[in-house]
Amino acid sequence: MADEYKTLSALSEGIYREKMSRFLAFAIPVDSVEQAKETISHYQKKFFDARHVCWAYMLGADRLTFQSNDNGEPSGTAGKPILGQINSFNLTNIVIIVVRYFGGIKLGTSGLISAYREAAREAIEAGDIIICHEMAEVSFCFPYLAMNDVMKLVKGGEVSIISQQFDNTCQMTLSTRAGNIENLKQRLTDIDGVTLS
Repeated sequence: MADEYKTLSALSEGIYREKMSRFLAFAIPVDSVEQAKETISHYQKKFFDARHVCWAYMLGADRLTFQSNDNGEPSGTAGKPILGQINSFNLTNIVIIVVRYFGGIKLGTSGLISAYREAAREAIEAGDIIICHEMAEVSFCFPYLAMNDVMKLVKGGEVSIISQQFDNTCQMTLSTRAGNIENLKQRLTDIDGVTLS
């Protein structure tokens, strides 16, 4: 299972000018479709005076969740070139929004495709591309007597504690790379008294 992916560390911006039109591009890291849509909505409100606010997003280490929108530009001339740049840089967990201020001169289909592509590229190249890992969590209960064995496993590396509660019966939630989760579950169930929730 692929749990490694590339995204941007923070918001980055680019600007591209073509025949008096200005294309303002924003590349924003996001973690969910909801977050992507909220971000798009925010920029649409912020740039309400622009002729077009076009966008594309890609999500997940498997890069299977994506969408693009031409926002009134001729079909395929804005959203697809923006998405194309996300693919060219092999990024995910990102939304790119390109705001166009029309300069009075029509660019034609190929001109639009080129302008949206270049604006998206400018925003990506202005940012810092980082490698991340998709994480997964496991929750479990165990008797207090098994504490030493559980803590040995936790200190063994690549595992972080999300929550813990110690009593006669203890509870814990751990996080690890998604690709390691099945191995972690197996190692936990090998400890006497551990039950996965």
